[in-house]
Amino acid sequence: MKREKSGGRRLPIIAMTAHALKGDQERCIAAGMDGYVSKPIRTADLFAAIENALGKTNSATAELSLEIPLKL
Repeated sequence: MKREKSGGRRLPIIAMTAHALKGDQERCIAAGMDGYVSKPIRTADLFAAIENALGKTNSATAELSLEIPLKL
């Protein structure tokens, strides 16, 4: 956090959980995280969370989500 304040740049954080319970997303956002996805990860949801955390929309990213299978 010190580095973010001194550098003027914030690192977005997206929570990823295998045990999604009701209210988890709200708790993560309330704790200061920028996004939330639960397993099984769907590439479209992950890319949407990244785009939302970065504050922009990129149609090229949406196209990539169809081409890149995500294996965890």
